[in-house]
Amino acid sequence: MAEVPTFEELFRNCRRSALHLEMRDGYMRSDPSYIAWQKGERDRAADQDPAWRPWLDLMQETISRGVVVRRARIVSEPISDYIRFEHHVTVGNVQAGEQVRWLPRRRATDLALPGNDFWLFDDEVVLVNHFDGDGEWAPEGHTELVTDPAVAKLCSTAFEAVWERAVPHEEYQPR
Repeated sequence: MAEVPTFEELFRNCRRSALHLEMRDGYMRSDPSYIAWQKGERDRAADQDPAWRPWLDLMQETISRGVVVRRARIVSEPISDYIRFEHHVTVGNVQAGEQVRWLPRRRATDLALPGNDFWLFDDEVVLVNHFDGDGEWAPEGHTELVTDPAVAKLCSTAFEAVWERAVPHEEYQPR
């Protein structure tokens, strides 16, 4: 397995596109931002966690270089509390320049999808994300770098199929 660069390195080396496919109904439920949102402490977009600022700055920097950043999420409906939180905070991603779409899981039945969430950089480098059953980072290596052209092609094809059917963030009404 190749050594995994940081997100910052991957984005700063990216030249054309960064695609992210998310397929779980919950992530990092131990995240302080999610916990605060559940308690109503960050229930307005203006209350967004300042810890996300470095990510949003990285997205703005990446997009300003002409890199297209797209994120697609496959979600069960009715949506989980975590996905409701994710939808709520996505305004920051969109304001930073990310394009985000949502696909109800019922509309993904006939799509061939990889077994894990991933980032695909320039249609060549796949960063696979591994989670445990509770949506926390897997304890034994939570990311894996894959440069196999067949895996990159699978991820690209899957992402584009999801993207084509998915609803833009601005139009998606969580149920």
